[in-house]
Amino acid sequence: MKIVSLFSGAGGLDLGLIQSGHEIIWANDFDRDAVATYKQNIGDEIVLGDICEIPSSAIPDCDVVVGGFPCQGFSQANLLRFAEDDRNRLYLEFLRVVRDKQPLYFLAENVRGILSLDGGRAIKKIEEDFAAAGYRVSKKLFNVADYGVPQLRKRVIIAGTRADLPERLDYDFPTATHAAPGKAEKAGLVPWMTIAEALSHIPEPSAEHDLKNHVFSLYKVTNRNFTGHRRTDPDKPSPTILARGNGKGGVCAIQHPENHRRMSIREQAAIQTFPDGFDFSGRLNSAYRQVGNAVPVLFGRHLGKQLALSLTMKEVA
Repeated sequence: MKIVSLFSGAGGLDLGLIQSGHEIIWANDFDRDAVATYKQNIGDEIVLGDICEIPSSAIPDCDVVVGGFPCQGFSQANLLRFAEDDRNRLYLEFLRVVRDKQPLYFLAENVRGILSLDGGRAIKKIEEDFAAAGYRVSKKLFNVADYGVPQLRKRVIIAGTRADLPERLDYDFPTATHAAPGKAEKAGLVPWMTIAEALSHIPEPSAEHDLKNHVFSLYKVTNRNFTGHRRTDPDKPSPTILARGNGKGGVCAIQHPENHRRMSIREQAAIQTFPDGFDFSGRLNSAYRQVGNAVPVLFGRHLGKQLALSLTMKEVA
C-alpha cells in the first residue's frame, strides 16, 4: 500500500512498514536532525516542516496515513500533563490529513497515558472526531515485548477503517508472538527477548569496532529506584527506552545490562530493533531523543503485515 507518514521522526515505524512490503510516498517531521537521519537511511520522501503549515493539497493521495502524533502532553512520565496542553492538539493535524485525504486506513501510535488523559474524555473525543471523519475506529494497548522487541514498552494503537469499506476489511490488530517466561510455553509462544540477547553481538565502545553511534552518556550510574536510574536485569527485556539523553530533563539513557555505564545510542537503537547500520544524525542528546521517540522497527513490521492482510485477495473500488 502507498503510505503517508506524519510525525515520522527518524523513521522506526516507516522502516517496519517498508520491511512488510509497503511504500512510503510522503513523510513529514519538523526536527531537522530526525529528517536528516530519515533521508540518509530511508529516503528523500520526507519533508522538513511544521505540519500545521502544510496544506492537505501538498500531500499526495494514499491508501494509509500513519503517525505517532507528539505525546509529551499525554505521557505519564510528564507530571505536568493536562488536557489543555497545546501539544495534545496536534492530533487535530493528523485528523485533518485523514479527513481530507480519505485513505482506506489510518494507524495512530501514542503512549498509554492517552487512555486516561482528562479522565478518559480525551480518547473518547479523539474516537468521535475520527468517526465523524468517516471511519470505524478501534484501539488497543500493546506491550511491544509481546512482539519480539527486547523491551517493556506499552503503547496504544488507534486504527481506523474507512466506513464505506465492508466490515470484513476492518483492520485487525496483530496477535502476540511472544510472552513472559512461564506463560509462553503454555500459550505456545516464544519467551520474551532479553536485553542480554539483543546486545550480545555489540562490543564495548572501547573495543575495536566499526559501529556507528556507539557512544554513550557519561552520566553516572546510581542504581536508584526511579526512571533511568534503576539497575538493568540482563535476563529480562529492557526498560522502556525514553526520549531523553543527558539534557536538562534528566538522564534517562538506560543502564547497560552489566550496570557499569549507560547504554550507547547504538545499543538503545538495537533495543528499538533498528538495524546496526542505521546511522543517527545530530549530537548525543538529539540521537538519544530520536531513538527514544521511535516506534520499534519490528513492531512496525507487525503492524504493516496486518495492513497487507486486510486487503489480501480482496478488491476495493
